[in-house]
Amino acid sequence: MSGRTDNSGAAIRAEAARTLARVVFDGVSLRVAFDARASRSADPRDRALLAATLFASARWWLRFDAVLGRMLERGLPDKARDIHGLLVLGFVQIEVMRMPDYAVVAACVDAARLLGQPRHAGLVNAVLRRFLRERASLLAEADLDEVSRHAHPRWLIDRIRNDWPRDADSILEENNREALLTLRVNRRRCTRDALLERLQQAGMTAHAPLHLADAITLEESTDVSRLPGFAEGHFSVQDGAAQQVADLLDLKDGQRVLDACAAPGGKTAHALERANVEMTALDSDAGRLPRLRENLLRLGLEATVVHADASRSDDWWDGRPFDRILLDAPCSATGIIRRQPDIKLHRRAADIAPLAAIQARLGTALWPMLAPGGKLLYATCSLLRAENEATVARLLDACSDARALPIQDRHGRAAGAGRQNFPGHKGMDGFYYALLEKTR
Repeated sequence: MSGRTDNSGAAIRAEAARTLARVVFDGVSLRVAFDARASRSADPRDRALLAATLFASARWWLRFDAVLGRMLERGLPDKARDIHGLLVLGFVQIEVMRMPDYAVVAACVDAARLLGQPRHAGLVNAVLRRFLRERASLLAEADLDEVSRHAHPRWLIDRIRNDWPRDADSILEENNREALLTLRVNRRRCTRDALLERLQQAGMTAHAPLHLADAITLEESTDVSRLPGFAEGHFSVQDGAAQQVADLLDLKDGQRVLDACAAPGGKTAHALERANVEMTALDSDAGRLPRLRENLLRLGLEATVVHADASRSDDWWDGRPFDRILLDAPCSATGIIRRQPDIKLHRRAADIAPLAAIQARLGTALWPMLAPGGKLLYATCSLLRAENEATVARLLDACSDARALPIQDRHGRAAGAGRQNFPGHKGMDGFYYALLEKTR
């Protein structure tokens, strides 16, 4: 992928097939795998096609893998997993991305040879051409099963239907829509109007949503590092639902603030952009802290960055209480599937109970660090009640000096002591918020 040639379409598909196989079969993060592959390409058109193909293929894998299973009498051997990925992405390019049918077939056949599996080129040709002939009936058959119809795993469909029966179909539908790219303006270095003007002058279709004070949405995904103002720290990428965290924290100059699970630092930075606070940004994953520091440096912000487990206060806390604590807890991430579709492939039902236990442990450990009259904001990017309102209910039961504060309707649907934003609501991701005050 170092440049464009007459066979660049086949080369990109071969690269996409290899990467997709790693994501599906090895459990590698889609974003990590894409970044590793895309860094080899100097051509933005190649990067854009690779990204669009990979994210669409991960989003719809459970649908088109089922279609492939119905077309093959025997499954593909393990050593042909790149061909497996190539066939699924071929279906996706034809049916979802609406690319020219026979151009996709020809490029995928050539890609099979580039993958070092020329004996499978005939199979790729035959399967894709059969899909073109029979896709109406193949897709109708796929629609008979909820898993392949919605391209979600069975356990997640069941959990969403159980937790949100009236909204389940719309949630599943929104999860399969590509989310708009949302920027957060760094108000310490730029105004929203000024950045809007620069983006529009650069040919970008950009809007300023009324419900978010610092946000700009772009109609098309792009390499943000190439946008005007990025190097100068004028903006960051952050979904609107995450941007609402700073609103709910109600920050004032001089406050001591803890971001207890801070990496990669988006919410830490937004808080510092909003007020002159004494910020401690803490995370238990040392590998994610360099990126947090890089983000703060680019934006011209300062925080005390700490590597520690937030629940082990003896290892890092100096005993001085915090006025605000943000617990953006580790979670299933089921509210951001629009942006990270591989969550549908990697997350398991068995993950939820351990995550809920971690969330409860963090909440009860952090509560004593909050000053009287201080506020703790519990937030997740999950849609599941077990991780959200159930966790907050346990925290309220455990802490007699805690009370839940009301949150405005614009932050989503009432859910226990907090509010649940659904994916797609006002263009934002799925997010949960609960604001607790220490009464004494």
